[in-house]
Amino acid sequence: MRIGLLYSNPSAAYLSEFLVGSLEQASRSDVQLIVEKCDIGDHEIEVARHMIESGIDGVILPPPLCDSRAVLDVLTEAGVPTVVVATGSPPEGSAAVTIDDFEAARAMTEHLVKLGHSRIGFIIGNPNQTASRLRHEGYLAAIADAGLAPDESLVVGGLFTYRSGLDGAEQLLDAKDAPTAIFASNDDMAAATVAVAHRRGLDVPGDLTVCGFDDSALATTIWPELTTIHQPIADMSRAAVELLVSAIFNRRSGGKDANGHVVLDYTLVRRQSDAAPRRRPPSRVHA
Repeated sequence: MRIGLLYSNPSAAYLSEFLVGSLEQASRSDVQLIVEKCDIGDHEIEVARHMIESGIDGVILPPPLCDSRAVLDVLTEAGVPTVVVATGSPPEGSAAVTIDDFEAARAMTEHLVKLGHSRIGFIIGNPNQTASRLRHEGYLAAIADAGLAPDESLVVGGLFTYRSGLDGAEQLLDAKDAPTAIFASNDDMAAATVAVAHRRGLDVPGDLTVCGFDDSALATTIWPELTTIHQPIADMSRAAVELLVSAIFNRRSGGKDANGHVVLDYTLVRRQSDAAPRRRPPSRVHA
């Protein structure tokens, strides 16, 4: 049995964990895993068709390809069993592995509110990914539940990349009434926010609390280590391989396609990057 993994992810830390889990489970399941890069907007349909023509038995789509309608349509038309991972809206006809992004983001925002923060900045993820929307909605729900007035100036766009995190953090910290906490939609953007804070002479978390999402390896390789939402990335990829193998065996035995939806648990992991707003940020010094 040969299964394919098409990837296109700006976060090396996320991708690394996903690949480790996939390779481990493929070995346990005694299947061959074919890994191929497939950048959205750069011949993704041709790459998907090439994999289909190679005789692949099934395909796993991690983010952001999990939300690529073009790739999903090609795979569906060819009748290739597919498992999407970390999408906010699993497509009909495909199996899926997710966490509850909405509740996870709401839990993190509620945590910041309980610490005493009332001005909480938020950096949205890539607008092409449904998980970005759910995390944003979870943040907004927690803000509303706390009775805080929504403030558009506290929400900026990002792309799940470190570079976009730098830009988003600069924009938030340049505001006249800057936030005392920033919640970024992934660890890459949170790490970039910490870097911006350090460059401006701000102490994290004394002057600025910073939190992320994913709990990738990056969360514990920067200083201070990030408070973040643990998304079990490797476990999600293992579950995706298991789902796909099951679907393929089911089809070979004449059964119906397996369209299961596995939802794994998230965990809020508290480390050294969050604290109560002890004082207003001092005057910021630009490098």
